[in-house]
Amino acid sequence: MENIKTLLDNKQYQELKQHLLSLNIADIAAFFEELEDKQQITILFRLLSKDVAADVFAFLQPEYQEVIVNALKDKEIALIMSDLYMDDAADFLQEMPANVVKRVLKNTTKENRDTLNKLLTYPEYSAGSIMTTEFIDVKQTLTVDEAFSKIKKKAADSETIGTIFVTDAKRKIEGVLSIRDLIMAERDALIKDIMNPNVIYATTTTDQEEVGALFDKYDFYALPIIDNEQRLVGIVTIDDVMDVVKEEVTEDMEKMAAISPTEEPYLKASAFSHAKKRIFWLLFLTISASVTGAIMSFFEDAFVAIPALVTFIPTLMGTGGNCGSQSATLVIRGLALNEISIKDYFKVAFKEFKVSLLVSIILSVVNFAIVWLRYGDPLLALVVALSLIIVIVIAEFIGSGLPLLAKVCKLDPAVMASPVIATLVDCIAMVSYFLIASAILGL
Repeated sequence: MENIKTLLDNKQYQELKQHLLSLNIADIAAFFEELEDKQQITILFRLLSKDVAADVFAFLQPEYQEVIVNALKDKEIALIMSDLYMDDAADFLQEMPANVVKRVLKNTTKENRDTLNKLLTYPEYSAGSIMTTEFIDVKQTLTVDEAFSKIKKKAADSETIGTIFVTDAKRKIEGVLSIRDLIMAERDALIKDIMNPNVIYATTTTDQEEVGALFDKYDFYALPIIDNEQRLVGIVTIDDVMDVVKEEVTEDMEKMAAISPTEEPYLKASAFSHAKKRIFWLLFLTISASVTGAIMSFFEDAFVAIPALVTFIPTLMGTGGNCGSQSATLVIRGLALNEISIKDYFKVAFKEFKVSLLVSIILSVVNFAIVWLRYGDPLLALVVALSLIIVIVIAEFIGSGLPLLAKVCKLDPAVMASPVIATLVDCIAMVSYFLIASAILGL
């Protein structure tokens, strides 16, 4: 990469072009995104061959794609669009401003323009929005030799040739086979005799998370997508699913940390953008935390009578919050992987109850011993121990229950994660602690 930068700075374009040919497409795209000079980005892009340029363009972030499109002539845009796979082209257009979209579509063939307009009408985050229409299908009456001839003709324009679909005259899917099946079959064998008629598919409106789950369950490389009339209209490939998984994991991590989801790279986003994504939840949690302060004020007399009570508040709140977060994380993961469903609520609650009893008994015994040895007061130690048991049991119940409640309400379970649970558990911990202290210590 340093060598490329030196050649670019010295305007040694012929050597630079040869050097680029030796690099992987993804590495070339990564180098583009390290450049800050827009003119250099355009120069470098024009040095690439037509086929390589389209592949590199598909790898780039939207902001760099926009820079390149604005610098290209109409004829150059037409060449790029003719070589882009339709799903990559649709992804690119979704991120562009209206003026760029209009110019790009004007320089696209009518057939591709119609396809792109169709892809752009599918709901966001649906299978239709991430599929490509460039796939290979054959008729079941063909022989293996005839199928190979068709594959050879269409291979250059298809995103994958690893999976072949069998369709009828109305494009309804009848079977599926792999290129391996074809290679191992006799040349005069009929497709209908070697295809697998048990086809797993998704519809254009299927959520992209469900598509990802199908890939995970069946180890697909490509998944057929059908429309309302059961016609094969596209496929989703493994590279698209990897992008979906990355997006979904990132979104869940942000929600679990009480941050509004964002698609901007961390270093590219401004400080204002970061603050805007975080401030809502921080305000909500700050206001919620004031409830804990009000509870502590209500039991102020208990602090005055036994100042040592204050010492154990961080232990109770921290332990409760951690237990609730652990439980929530496992349930959210189970929901995401379809290991848990809403109907499993009572199973989950009972399991977490057993876990909370085991954990709380061990922690309460340890803390009972620590408090008694430190303060020499068995009753104070008993208050802390009993409070821990109650707080942990309640925290585990809340941590496992809230994500399932969110699922029932058709919300993302990841929203019910660490910050929300910790705030709720803190309030319950304080009330339980002081009520137990009042009852045992006679406050």
